[in-house]
Amino acid sequence: MTKGQSFAGIGFGLGAYGIWGFFPLFFRQLGHVSPADVLCNRALWGCLFVSLILAARRDWSKVGAALRRPGTLPRLTLAALLVGSNWLGFLWAVDQHLVIAGSLGYFLTPLVNVLLGMMVLKERLDGKEWLAVGLAVAAVVNEFVALGSLPWVSLFLGGTFGLYGLVRKQVPVDAVSGLWLETLSMLPLIGVYTLWQSWQGHAVFSGHDGMTLFLLAMSGAMTALPLMLFAAATQRLNLATVGMLMYINPTMQLVTAVWLFGETLQPARLVTFALIWAGLLIYSWSGWQKYRQAAAQG
Repeated sequence: MTKGQSFAGIGFGLGAYGIWGFFPLFFRQLGHVSPADVLCNRALWGCLFVSLILAARRDWSKVGAALRRPGTLPRLTLAALLVGSNWLGFLWAVDQHLVIAGSLGYFLTPLVNVLLGMMVLKERLDGKEWLAVGLAVAAVVNEFVALGSLPWVSLFLGGTFGLYGLVRKQVPVDAVSGLWLETLSMLPLIGVYTLWQSWQGHAVFSGHDGMTLFLLAMSGAMTALPLMLFAAATQRLNLATVGMLMYINPTMQLVTAVWLFGETLQPARLVTFALIWAGLLIYSWSGWQKYRQAAAQG
């Protein structure tokens, strides 16, 4: 990896995680539209936006190659259900002024990935990774004891995104083609929901003012663009660096929730975040050591 590639990769990574971190501000502008309607527009416009990219790059052959591989479409459909559920949960959290809980969910995601790797892929954890998982469990227990309930929003967002990553990891499809097939898989469900809403006298894709229609259309581009930047970053950076950049997104969301949206960060939840951050530091340290050992052996 050259120095130029490394700088470019960091730039792409910062762009991807910066856009994701900006999501609460963007989608708060659509607070007058129901989360389900925003999801439908996001998936439809995302599919159209990615279609234009595939056409411009003449990459339809990659989509055809992916579809010819057995089992690809069912697994991508499952991935679409998981990521669609995650999008809906995030949009609901923004609508309900629970962005702090949402940011906690995305902080939890790397540790959820560790657990899924152990349980599903039979990966073995070292001592540091076990400690990181233990701290995450302690954080959830603290939420339950101190605040009187489990952090369902955080667990849902962390769990669905972790499961989505697990499914996508097992499907050898590039980010753009995969996103197109995922959003395409959502369209039948969106069509059923749209018809049901029309029978109720509600239009999902129309009846909004010009600015709202523009923002709904832009939500498709906002979905595809960071994924493309993320793919470019992973091609130029080692996974340890990409993993460290990952924390930009939930950090931006947390800062946005507290400083711009005025959400209250209770002292008990500060303990939760402290436990999660400690676990992430230990997990990142373990990942960095593994990367250095692999590089030395290679």
